[in-house]
Amino acid sequence: MPIEFKITKEINKINNRARLGLIKTAHGLVETPVFMPVGTQATIKGILPKEIDALGFPIILSNAYHLFLRPGYQLISQCGGLHKFMGWNRAILTDSGGFQVFSLGKINKINNDGVTFQSYIDGSSHFINPEKAMEIQMALGSDIAMVFDQCVPYPSNRYETLLAAERTYEWAKECLKYHNKKEQALFAIIQGGLFHDIRKENTLKLIELDFPGYALGGLSVGEPKPLMNEMLDYIVPLLPADKPRYLMGVGAPESIIEGVMRGIDMFDCVLPTRNGRNGCLFTHNGKISITNARYKEELRPIDQKCHCYTCQNFSCAYLRHLYLAKEMLGPILGTIHNLYFMKKLMEDIRRAILEDRLESFKEEFYKYYLVEEETT
Repeated sequence: MPIEFKITKEINKINNRARLGLIKTAHGLVETPVFMPVGTQATIKGILPKEIDALGFPIILSNAYHLFLRPGYQLISQCGGLHKFMGWNRAILTDSGGFQVFSLGKINKINNDGVTFQSYIDGSSHFINPEKAMEIQMALGSDIAMVFDQCVPYPSNRYETLLAAERTYEWAKECLKYHNKKEQALFAIIQGGLFHDIRKENTLKLIELDFPGYALGGLSVGEPKPLMNEMLDYIVPLLPADKPRYLMGVGAPESIIEGVMRGIDMFDCVLPTRNGRNGCLFTHNGKISITNARYKEELRPIDQKCHCYTCQNFSCAYLRHLYLAKEMLGPILGTIHNLYFMKKLMEDIRRAILEDRLESFKEEFYKYYLVEEETT
């Protein structure tokens, strides 16, 4: 088996279906629920791999679409695979590129055969279909690969959504046909937008194909968060209990807590690292913009409750200076802080599940954490 998944604790309440689990991969164990930092182009921006490891992240995400365009999956394969290429000895999940074709492909043509799109780098034309997506990810050698899918934007009409869901199912069958790397698990991606019946049909059909894990795609693409949570309430109970459940592209702390409460095991998002580079930093009271004038003479750290390297050694005033001076150390320290926050959040969530107090943990979190109104 390329991976093994074991549930170590479950909570079966009406409003709390959280669970603890262990995913065993060829590159180590992954405790769930887990957040995966995103290293889109074989690197997590602004931080060394050894620092990611030291923070305690057992798995990261990289993207087949970007690596296909640059430097090329053949080169990475020649270098011994993605783990050796990027100097990362723990687990890697690769996304197939379906979302990137949707989000980055300003000019693309989608049909049942696959997607023809223009490179965002140089405008050159490329084609990806299920066979090519599997070829790329098998060459990369990630621990977990994703099927090639079609993601629709929000809002989308019923016809567009149904067509994308049906195409995603057909492509999933094709991916199974071409995927033959025994050391690599292949996860399905469920599509269907915000149409409950389309999501349900897509879910049940994909379950019949018996993938080792199931992801929910096409959420967190602009829809209000209550609608995403409503869809999770509807779909997650349909998923196999003995397989990992992955909510793609979700990284806001409050959304992770809501996802865990609904039985999600895996999350990923560029949000913590992108925010860190831009000076938007997580605290137990919510997000702050470190470049704000109020921090010009603030001698305290970002978060007095935080034990990360940044908070233990530097003041808000110093960090603000670094960002305004465009010194690269600013984004590095911001990224370290935000990733530490996410690591600590997941540890606290797992401990709360273990001690049967996730509801009170959630209540305490919202007591202090100011959640901004946002749709992404």
